[in-house]
Amino acid sequence: MIPYHSVTSDDYPEKTNNSVNSDENRPDKPEEACGVFGVYAPGEDVAKLTYFGLYALQHRGQESAGIATFEGTQVHLHKDMGLVSQVFNESNLNHLPGSLAVGHTRYSTTGSSRKVNAQPAVVESRLGSLALAHNGNLVNTVQLREELLKSECNLVTTTDSEMIAFAIAEEVNAGVDWLEGCIRAFRRCQGAFSLVIGTPEGIMGVRDPNGIRPLVIGTLAGNPERYVLASETCGLDIIGADYVRDVNPGELVWITEAGLTSYQWHQQSQRKLCIFEMIYFARPDSIMHNESLYSYRMRLGRQLAAESAVDADMVFGVPDSGIPAAIGFSQTSGVPYAEGLIKNRYVGRTFIQPTQTMRESGLRMKLNPLKDVLVGKRVIIVDDSIVRGTTSRKLVKTLRDAGAVEVHMRISSPPVTHPCFYGIDTDSQDQLIAATKSVEEIAKQLEVDTLAYLSWEGMLQATREDTNSFCSACFTGDYPVSIPEQVKRSKLILEKVVV
Repeated sequence: MIPYHSVTSDDYPEKTNNSVNSDENRPDKPEEACGVFGVYAPGEDVAKLTYFGLYALQHRGQESAGIATFEGTQVHLHKDMGLVSQVFNESNLNHLPGSLAVGHTRYSTTGSSRKVNAQPAVVESRLGSLALAHNGNLVNTVQLREELLKSECNLVTTTDSEMIAFAIAEEVNAGVDWLEGCIRAFRRCQGAFSLVIGTPEGIMGVRDPNGIRPLVIGTLAGNPERYVLASETCGLDIIGADYVRDVNPGELVWITEAGLTSYQWHQQSQRKLCIFEMIYFARPDSIMHNESLYSYRMRLGRQLAAESAVDADMVFGVPDSGIPAAIGFSQTSGVPYAEGLIKNRYVGRTFIQPTQTMRESGLRMKLNPLKDVLVGKRVIIVDDSIVRGTTSRKLVKTLRDAGAVEVHMRISSPPVTHPCFYGIDTDSQDQLIAATKSVEEIAKQLEVDTLAYLSWEGMLQATREDTNSFCSACFTGDYPVSIPEQVKRSKLILEKVVV
């Protein structure tokens, strides 16, 4: 078993507010959630299966990655800062034996970007160790933290994920079994949480009562007794696992040597899947509602064209997330689809500061325009969202410098006017451009000829599902789980201190 030890703030440096991480360098859209993965497969190389599952979920978080495996009662853990391919290699994977595994790839939304906050969180209990991987955010962290500290829990990180793990351990230590202990702990949690939890007996997959973050169940091909849990179906596809179904809102699935058992731990569940999972976060090849998200995003583009067509010579998307909607826009509008921007797909996050000369010369690390395609053209550029408007304005200038004579921007989602508290890193409300400016004012700031967003109604209708089954609070301010004022204020304070 792995005991937790005291960790000081000097052990792992935090992300600092420097020019490299300043607003002008941050992506102009909501930033990633996290990816969780779990596998119960005695006799299989569970560490390598988890590695490849996390590799497929890399888009959900690029700050840190970790895997915990259970070999009987013994836990083996490896986690570090960096991409999945940087954190793991053949050597350290070979030191992760066991019959079940829990994995995580992280983008920090609660807790700073430090190695100590990497997941899975491993905590000791009366029944042995538990390893927990979490996607989402709790909104009652202040209350839960106070409860745990009163119980003298040795919290060593700044994450709500560790609090959930300690809450489970606290309930188990009171004398109940894993199942009852987890259910009691979940009832102390408010907010968004999709969890994969490893124990010496088996693994659990859990969603909050609103199912705000996704979680799916699969089985290894040819072996239905070997189960896989993943944030998205692309995590199943990479290892050849077959999709079985989603974990339902308010459901707990308990996978042991006896098989899979389902428990509805919350009896008043109401599905509110984050609509941004469908618009942007999840990979386009992942399946939701029996179709790929690529198909949904194409419908967004068709609806966008029906609502805001404009005469132009060509339409293209901001790579990669804007491309499906741009194709749909082209199909409905009749404006030819083309590529106007090329993305360097080998560029990850960088903390190397460019020189002032590099900035002035127009350093283009991720996107480069095709000048011979753009020169003299009236262009429509489609993107999935705008948050601050900073990088969008730079992109428009790049297109004009490349020779475009008109630039029309179309956004395949409504204006983002409210921050997210459920696991997506958006700015505080005063930093959201659509919260303080009209569409006309935003167009002027971006220096586009015209700007149009997809309507809220059009976005939901394109799902072809019950429109009440989605969380769209970032567009409306209608939060399915109420947000304490203290949490709202703390987000504003953190935005001003840490980028």
